Amino acid sequence: MTPPIHIFRSIIYIILLVSLTMATAAAGDGNTVPLSRGQVVYAPVYSHIYIGDRERPFLLAVTLSIRNTDPDDAIVVTKVSYFNSEGTRLEEYLKQPVTLEKMSATRFVVHESDKTGGSGASFLVEWETVKSVSPPIIETVMIGAQTQQGISFTSRGQVIKEK
Repeated sequence: MTPPIHIFRSIIYIILLVSLTMATAAAGDGNTVPLSRGQVVYAPVYSHIYIGDRERPFLLAVTLSIRNTDPDDAIVVTKVSYFNSEGTRLEEYLKQPVTLEKMSATRFVVHESDKTGGSGASFLVEWETVKSVSPPIIETVMIGAQTQQGISFTSRGQVIKEK
């Protein structure tokens, strides 16, 4: 004996309602931005790359860019450390914390002639603020030119710790 058709319809409606509810919850409203009160960010750097079969070093100038993306509040950059390929700290760029006002940016430069970082160099950037804000964008821009050849590329920082 088969159940009446209205039972099948009810089951199908329940399945559709549950599926739709789960899909909506998984998608969210699309406007959720994870906020933070501070982070430690690892930013990869290439003070040189290798070209040709002989792996000849191609020296690059590096710009570390820190951009406060929050439209309402300032952030404070507390530390900017530069490391070489072996993980040895080469330089501390800040003598004291730097405040980045809303929507402002700052930069730090490693000169093209400075090859001490190597192909696996990196920055560690630490920032903080009193209230939760939209995290900054931290990226590196590498550029170099030799004879008639030029190269440029970027690399985005990666959060390794929330404060």
